[in-house]
Amino acid sequence: MSEAASRSYWLVKSEPDAFSWDEQVANDVEPWTGVRNHQAKKNLAAMKKGDLAFFYHSNEGREIVGVVEIVREGYPDPTAESGSWVCVDVKAVGPMPRPVTLAGIRAEPALADLALVRQSRLSVVPVSPEHWNLLCQMGGWQN
Repeated sequence: MSEAASRSYWLVKSEPDAFSWDEQVANDVEPWTGVRNHQAKKNLAAMKKGDLAFFYHSNEGREIVGVVEIVREGYPDPTAESGSWVCVDVKAVGPMPRPVTLAGIRAEPALADLALVRQSRLSVVPVSPEHWNLLCQMGGWQN
């Protein structure tokens, strides 16, 4: 099986005033820390090296602005004071040529069951290959 065929896809959210796409690009590889929701933690723990994720600006912007690659699988989150929280390391792959807005996502009937729409408060969500391809097409991203 090829790497692309075995790859999973995700969407990770960050408030741009807390950690922005520009900071991700400047840092290149960054631990994705601070997730304190059990479902989002399970999603982080399920990520594998080589998986890809959309980088989404939440609150301000509300749009997919870039793509990152998982370069280190789940490990204990160093920012957690207690509990079994995990993080992964992500590497900037590139900016989305045309940011894909939440309004644009909601306007596309084929994305009605996207976890970003169904579970809008969750900070780390899976993206099906079909949704990934459609979102890439909407944003001008070449897979």
